[in-house]
Order: sequence, then C-alpha cells, then structure tokens
Amino acid sequence: MPRFAVLIPLMFLAVPGVSHAAGEGDFLKGLQGAYSGQGTVRLRTNSSTIKVNCTFNATSSATTLSLNGRCRGLVLVSRSVGADLKVSGTRYSGTYTGARSGPAALSGTRRGNALRLAIRWAKPLNGDRDATLLVNRVGQRGLTLTITDRDPASGKTVVTSNIALQRK
Repeated sequence: MPRFAVLIPLMFLAVPGVSHAAGEGDFLKGLQGAYSGQGTVRLRTNSSTIKVNCTFNATSSATTLSLNGRCRGLVLVSRSVGADLKVSGTRYSGTYTGARSGPAALSGTRRGNALRLAIRWAKPLNGDRDATLLVNRVGQRGLTLTITDRDPASGKTVVTSNIALQRK
C-alpha cells in the first residue's frame, strides 16, 4: 500500500500539461485588475512617438485572459485596444484589436512573467504582416505592453508601442 502512495503523485508528473496548466492559470489570475499608465506609440516604424495615457481592465480564468483598454494621445486621438487569449497546455492563442489593419492573430508562449506573442496583422503594416507583442508582469502591480515591428527600410526592430501600467 505505501508504494501506491508514492506512485500516485509520480503519475501526475507524467501527464502532459497538468503542472503547466496550474502554473498558467495562476499566472493569468495574477494579471486580473484595473490598470492605468502611460507610454509611447508610433503609427509607423519611421514616425515620431506619440505620448499616450491608457486605462486597461484585465479579466482572466484558469485558461483565458482578456485585456481591454483605451489609450489617448495628443488632444483628440483615442483608440480602443485589447487582446483576448486562450491557453492550451503552454501555448497561447487569440486576437489583438486596435490596429489600423483590423483584428490580428496572436500566438506564443510564456517564459517566467512574460507572454511573448507573435502578431499576424490582418493586412500588411510597416511592410509586412508580422510583429511581436510582449506582455510582461512587473512585480505584483505592474504590467508592460510592448509591440515591436521590423522597419522595412532599415531591417531593424523598432518599438512601436511601449505602455507601462500599474494596477489601481
């Protein structure tokens, strides 16, 4: 009988996704809350940055994350932005909204406190349809959202959006 008590926990280690699913759920639940902050946005890789103030609401479950927000820049510019993600095992997928090109597909994984997500724009943006979104949990209350894209003229990676948020 004591041998079975040792084997039962070991059987769960052999089941793919069991320990990862719990870890992903804890990570996602830790992102819940209302956030506000500021940052910069570039409309194109070769344009100047625009300072923005943003508010976001993050809701989550053990397998989903929804980030919905609004960013305001200059005097009259305001845009709704968001991301809806699902996790299966350790893979994330979903949709990003807020780009001029329309809803974009997201896919990627988490490493530590950061989700690294490939963006596939609905239409070419900055010369192609590919970019990267990094959602990084900073401490207990912070969250940064960073989008990088390749500049078609230079081939260099450019930060097109960098927003630092704090939970209210």
